[in-house]
Amino acid sequence: MADILSVLSEYIITGDPLILGAQVSIGLASIAIVAGLTYFKKWKWLFSEWLSSVDHKRIGVMYMIAAIIMLFRGGVDALMIRTQLALPGMKFLDAQHYNEVFSTHGVIMIIFMAMPFLLGLMNVVMPLQIGARDVAFPVLNNLSFWAFFLGAMLFNISFVVGGSPDAGWTNYATLATTPFNAGYGVNFYLLGIQLSGVGTLMTGINFIVTIMRMRTKGMKLMNMPMFSWTTLITSLIIILAFPVLTIALALLTFDRLFGTAFFTLADGGMPMMWANLFWVWGHPEVYIVAIPAFGIFSEIIATFSRKRLFGYNAMVGSIVVISFLSFLVWVHHFFTMGNGTAVNSAFSITTMLISIPTGV
Repeated sequence: MADILSVLSEYIITGDPLILGAQVSIGLASIAIVAGLTYFKKWKWLFSEWLSSVDHKRIGVMYMIAAIIMLFRGGVDALMIRTQLALPGMKFLDAQHYNEVFSTHGVIMIIFMAMPFLLGLMNVVMPLQIGARDVAFPVLNNLSFWAFFLGAMLFNISFVVGGSPDAGWTNYATLATTPFNAGYGVNFYLLGIQLSGVGTLMTGINFIVTIMRMRTKGMKLMNMPMFSWTTLITSLIIILAFPVLTIALALLTFDRLFGTAFFTLADGGMPMMWANLFWVWGHPEVYIVAIPAFGIFSEIIATFSRKRLFGYNAMVGSIVVISFLSFLVWVHHFFTMGNGTAVNSAFSITTMLISIPTGV
C-alpha cells in the first residue's frame, strides 16, 4: 500500500496547479462522455458505426475530429505561451513549464493536427475522385487510425502524470538523452510519435495501392484530379521519410532505456546524427503538409471558376520534382555544424532549386 501511495503522490496527485487542473478537466470530461453515452444508449452505435468502422469516409471523419481535438489542445498551449510573453517579467509559467508547453505545442500542431487532418480529407475524398469503392485495405485503414490516435494519446498523457517532454519539438540530442533529461516526458515523446508514425506509414502504403490498383476503368494517372495526384505524391514521401524517423526514435529510445550510446559523445556516439536523421524526415514532412494544400487550392479554384485547371501537366511535374528535392535539402537546418564549404554549397543550391517547382 505504501508503494502505491508513493507512486500516486509522485505521478498522479500533485501540487502543481497546471497538472492538477488538467487531471480534473480530463476526469470531468470523461465522466460526462461516459454518462452521456450511457444515458442515450449509444455505446453499441459508437462502437459498431464509428470506432470499428472500415468505411473510408467514417475513418476520414474520425481523423478530422481527432485533429480538431488536437488543434484545441495545441491552441491552449499557444495561449499559455503568448500569455507568458505578453508582459516583461510575467510569472504565468516557470521555465520548466514553458519548455514543456513550447515542446508539446510544436509536436501537436505538426504531427497530431495538421497531418492527420489532411490524411482524413484524403480518406474521404480520394477514393471518390478515382471511382474506388473504398481504399485497398479497409481494415488496415482502421488500424492506421487507431495507431495514430493512441500515439497522440500516449504523447499527451505525459502531462497529466507529471511531466511533458521539454527538449523542444525537435528533441535534439544530447538534451534529450538521459544524463541531461532523466524525466519521463521524452520517453512519452518517443513512444507516442513512434506509434503514430507507424500508423501514418501504413496509411501511405494504403493510399498508394488504392490509387495505383483501384482507379475506375479508363482513368489514367494523367486523368486524375489534382487532389488525388497530391495524395499519391504525399504518400510516396511518407513511405520514404517516416522509416527514417522510426529508426531515429528507436535509437534514442535504446539510448534512454537500455544504455546504448548512439547519440552520446562521451561514449563514442554522435549527437549530430540525431539532427541529420530528424531533418531527413523533418523537411519532407513540410511537403507532406504543403503538397495536399496545393491540391485543395487547385480543386477549389478549378471548381468555382468552372474551368479545367490551367497548367495541370506542369503542376503534376512540379509536385513530383518537389517530392524528389525535399530529400536533398535537410542540411540547411544546420549549416554551422562543420560539414564544409562543398556540402553547404550543394545543399544551398538544392534549397534554392526547390523554390522553382514550388512557385510553379
